[in-house]
Amino acid sequence: MRSKCLECGDEFTGRADKKFCSPQCRSSYNNKLNSDATNFVRNINNILRKNRRILAELNPKGKAKVHRDQLLERGFKFSYFTNQYLTKSGNQYHFCYEQGFLALEDDYYALVVRQVYVE
Repeated sequence: MRSKCLECGDEFTGRADKKFCSPQCRSSYNNKLNSDATNFVRNINNILRKNRRILAELNPKGKAKVHRDQLLERGFKFSYFTNQYLTKSGNQYHFCYEQGFLALEDDYYALVVRQVYVE
């Protein structure tokens, strides 16, 4: 059966349900189809990885106290985190993977490392 490739438009023969003339055309077509979503996710993941790296650099021993300005100088984005943890006392930790931060008084933050990440 003759069909037209969805990517390049060339005619080819093959199975009735075949849509592409080659693996390269199939890959190119799917990359174009998913590029917007992929770029969005890639950008978010880059921000999360950068936030995690900043927290880890400022917290080498597992517990630290830093000023908000130290985080902002390094490019930390407070609105990007992977999960939250609410303690029994009402404190809310934000985590970038296993690296966490808790807002304190006077623009200070407590930095922690979560020991048990998977719940």
